[in-house]
Amino acid sequence: MKAIEIKPNIFWVGALDWGVRDFHGYVTPNGTTYNNYLIVDEEVTLVDTVKDDFSKTMLDNIRNIIDPNRIEHIVINHIEPDHAGSLNTLMELIPQANLYLSEKGKRGLERHFDTSRWKIEVVKTGTTVKTGQKTLMFIETPMLHWPDSMMTYIPEDKLLISQDAFGQHYATTSRFDDEFTTQFSIYELEDAVKDYYANILMPFGKLIKSKIAEINKLGLEIDMIAPDHGIIWRKDPGKVLNLYLDMADGKTDERVVIIYDTMWKSTTRMTQPILLGVRDADMDAKVIKLRATPMSVAIKEFWKSRGCLLGTPTLNNIMFPSVAEFLTHLRGLRPKHRMVGAFGSFGWGGGAVREAYQEFKRMKLEIYEPGLEVMYRPSLEDEERLYQFGREFAMQVRAYHRKFQEASSTTARKA
Repeated sequence: MKAIEIKPNIFWVGALDWGVRDFHGYVTPNGTTYNNYLIVDEEVTLVDTVKDDFSKTMLDNIRNIIDPNRIEHIVINHIEPDHAGSLNTLMELIPQANLYLSEKGKRGLERHFDTSRWKIEVVKTGTTVKTGQKTLMFIETPMLHWPDSMMTYIPEDKLLISQDAFGQHYATTSRFDDEFTTQFSIYELEDAVKDYYANILMPFGKLIKSKIAEINKLGLEIDMIAPDHGIIWRKDPGKVLNLYLDMADGKTDERVVIIYDTMWKSTTRMTQPILLGVRDADMDAKVIKLRATPMSVAIKEFWKSRGCLLGTPTLNNIMFPSVAEFLTHLRGLRPKHRMVGAFGSFGWGGGAVREAYQEFKRMKLEIYEPGLEVMYRPSLEDEERLYQFGREFAMQVRAYHRKFQEASSTTARKA
């Protein structure tokens, strides 16, 4: 795609990656975009670069507007290779450019490139650079989602260039939210935001709330948010801000997801009466088989549900490997405000369900006990127990969900 003007004399000059399906372990069925932005002013500025594979695309987009040699300033909001990967190519072309990034960004960049001849300036929250008619103001956002992360705000255009925050992994010819929703549902866009948040930003809820509060305290007027992945929010940037605040607060749907795997289909059979019990408690539910589902999708469905029942057969007295892998991923994301329980089948000795509960306790989740184990395949009597297990779990999830909502409402009123 060619360069697109998103504000007067500010251009998207990024690249679309239609074919990527694995983004450091995160499955991207819709591809992704590498967004970066060219600010044409008395002194020309480029904010971020793109993945190295797409450096030619970026340079072609820039050349369609100006000669790249006119770039005097380069801002690197985030040094991850999908954003800074083309920096070396760019600096070979314009070694005279001034480079702006955070202190930790500088340290990290030195581990990726030979920066000894580069003109680097370390910036902090509140640092400004005047480029002519426009002002660049920097806001440090450490651990959103790397230690070096920061954002760039342009007050004259009320534009926040937000690096990875507020983005989505989605390759689309639509550059803006209002364009996207003329072709697709707003719910698809929200789901892409939730997918991104669940798999990348879930551990940083408190930081997200504090940074949004900091932006509000700074009195920044924002009528457009331009992230480094996915669509640009120009119709309703407040929508994604509120969505992030809700996610950071742990808000989600009153529903149950059953996530499981199986060896000889015994655990699969257990899911069926459990699901019926959940549904008979008048609660929405979804079933995810791990080896048939990308890990990032299972993580997203966990995040979207107030309750999760985990099903695992026992193998060598411990959890089935794919289930253990799921819990390892989940533990690293540090989920909160979710109710969990476990069930599973075994042959001559159990242990998997017990181990699952040990992991739940390590994560400090709300635990529904006891779990339920079945020897070999479930009998008719077992199926009745499984049905009641699912039904009772759903009722406990509903009570927990309502309690959470009441607590959130009380906190909001006090605030």
